[in-house]
Amino acid sequence: MTQNAAAGLALGARVIPVPTTISEQAHQVLSGPSRVAMSADLPPVDDKARWKAMISQMDATLVGMIAPRLPTQGYTHEARTIAGVTTHVITPAGVAADDLHVFLDIHGGGFVFGGGECCRLMAIGMALRVGMRLVSVDYRMPPDHPFPAGLDDCLVVYRSLLETSRPEHIVVGGVSAGGNLAAALTLRAREEGLPMPAAVVMLTPASDITGAGDTFETLRGIDPILPSSMPEMMALYAGATPLDHPYVSPLFGDFKPGFPPTLLQSGTRDLLLSSTVRMHRKLRSAGIESELHVFEAMPHGGFGGTPDDMDVTMELRRFLAKHRK
Repeated sequence: MTQNAAAGLALGARVIPVPTTISEQAHQVLSGPSRVAMSADLPPVDDKARWKAMISQMDATLVGMIAPRLPTQGYTHEARTIAGVTTHVITPAGVAADDLHVFLDIHGGGFVFGGGECCRLMAIGMALRVGMRLVSVDYRMPPDHPFPAGLDDCLVVYRSLLETSRPEHIVVGGVSAGGNLAAALTLRAREEGLPMPAAVVMLTPASDITGAGDTFETLRGIDPILPSSMPEMMALYAGATPLDHPYVSPLFGDFKPGFPPTLLQSGTRDLLLSSTVRMHRKLRSAGIESELHVFEAMPHGGFGGTPDDMDVTMELRRFLAKHRK
């Protein structure tokens, strides 16, 4: 082991074992092949054709991975268009028809994946996790629709929900890119004079897309889901807007008192652990109530249905029960 003030810490060849401190099912996940074959070799930002081909292929992979794991009953689904924005309304069995509580879900996928059928499937999974009526936004994405199109769509849907639900009945949340958009939406809604939701949920959020943060280096090659900070993808999303704009990287936003209580979740093998930890510290320094839950050896997005993932779900439900009015 050597250290150089300019270059950092050189560790040489290392073997990172699968820990014995997680469930047997999670151990099997980490011991097996990557669940998502995300390539670190991304197209140039201006090559729309290659991006569209890659997005189509990845979305098909995601559908094939998610669909077999979801039940075919125990919920209802309705596709609903709100001011031109496609949404998916999922109501788990047991939720009363007059229950106006709603989880506004913003899907993940690196700002480019997860639309269409992927959005619907991920919405079902999230609705069953939170046990609430859920409205998922199938927002516009690059390469045709860079920032702020997706955020605009999320804001349209939030405004619509405020017409039928009290703000204290609404929770805004998302995973990864969806966590970024959940924070950006809440910041923008406040700046536009809209009432704040009851709470915000950011699961392994991409809160800073500039590529800064310790774990982009320390966990590179260890997270089986994310290969790198993927600067081309982040540039594709941001378009002409600077990467450190607070609606693009909400970590740089002004979290004044009044921002809703927030739950953040990550894992010790999640490439976005630093982004999550730094967001938690930013919220705490602004006096915002914030919970941070970091799970042992968990990669980006979780293990995919293990007892360890159920622990995340239980923490999420405790948080929602505490903050829903």
